[in-house]
Amino acid sequence: MKKSINTDIAFTHIITRKRQTLVAALGVTIGVGVYLFMNSLSSGFGTFSKGEMFKNSPHIKIYKADELSLPLISSDSGHKAVIINPQITTNSKKIINPEELLSRIKQQPYVVNAIAQVSFDAFYNRGKAQLRGNGYGINILEYDAMFKTGKYIVAGSLNRLSGNLNGIIIGSGIAEKLNLGVNDNITVTSSYNVVKVMKIVGIYSSGNSLTDNAKSYMNISAAQQFIKEGPSYVSDIFINVPDADNSEKYAAMLQHLTAYKVEDWKTTNADVLATEKTRGTLMGAISLSILVVAAFGIYNILSSTIAQKINDIAILKATGFAGKDVIRIFLMEALIMGFIGTLMGLMVGSILIAIMSTIYMGGPVGYFPIHFEPALFAKSTVLGLFITLCAGYFPARKAAKVDPVEIFRK
Repeated sequence: MKKSINTDIAFTHIITRKRQTLVAALGVTIGVGVYLFMNSLSSGFGTFSKGEMFKNSPHIKIYKADELSLPLISSDSGHKAVIINPQITTNSKKIINPEELLSRIKQQPYVVNAIAQVSFDAFYNRGKAQLRGNGYGINILEYDAMFKTGKYIVAGSLNRLSGNLNGIIIGSGIAEKLNLGVNDNITVTSSYNVVKVMKIVGIYSSGNSLTDNAKSYMNISAAQQFIKEGPSYVSDIFINVPDADNSEKYAAMLQHLTAYKVEDWKTTNADVLATEKTRGTLMGAISLSILVVAAFGIYNILSSTIAQKINDIAILKATGFAGKDVIRIFLMEALIMGFIGTLMGLMVGSILIAIMSTIYMGGPVGYFPIHFEPALFAKSTVLGLFITLCAGYFPARKAAKVDPVEIFRK
């Protein structure tokens, strides 16, 4: 019965003070709406950045790392170590017996895709014009299965490269600068002074100028010829796993299979991820600050209500209401204002997200990278209600400590 009376009193305060209730709710609306919108922005940019990374980068790669020279005489032998300038001693990036290693990797249940690659420094020539870039020898069908390269082909076909030792797929930047098209010939020179005239069978455009102006793809056997290596030469092994966010765990498991360097994408792109984390933290802090400011609005309104209703509170306590009943009354008021504000905030945030998602940015971005994410809606709801609950607790506890005898004396 008392619970019902507590609810009636709380609703009476809310209804009779409509303007203050609306002001408090609007504060929460702005806070929740901005929090949802800004965190959706951060999440959308993060998803877009990750997608850009995975256009050409695998979740995990295996390669032969550079080694530095050691002192000529070890100090463990009882002699003083001879100090020399450390230099790279690795002369070859070759992975020994790559077929056997690749087979073992593919047998692991957590491996989705695994392919071999040969990379080299390349120069693209047409007449006196020359561009510097990178050539990549791959099995184009396996590469397409991992990176979905086919959707970036703007001319020609991926299938024409399969098994074609004289075929090459070049970036749109290379094609534009050298004025080349499909079925034209291009002279490719490697850093090993190997020169070959190759036929363009495809042109791709990833939207990334650094990639489109430098990269080319060819049959893996052709790439091995450019660096004067045999058919067993492989410089990198690329691996995709089911969950890219847990790539460190899978990389540690793969490290047990080989002595070569196993590196996950988070390690490779540590600087980019640090920037993303900083941006996300900054946007989250700003939006959370706005939400906290809105909570102070509820705090002030409830404190004002308590000051004005101090005689009513004294009467309630004198007629048998306990301190916890008073706390429930004012907490219920805070939750009602918080619920109204949170609901309107979610609507405002949804409208902002919908508007931004229709803005076309152009280039590789396309439409603005922002989406409706249920997890962020749930987080915004919980956070909005929690902060308003905290804002209402302190004035409610103050009201619960009112001594009716002292109030009646006044």
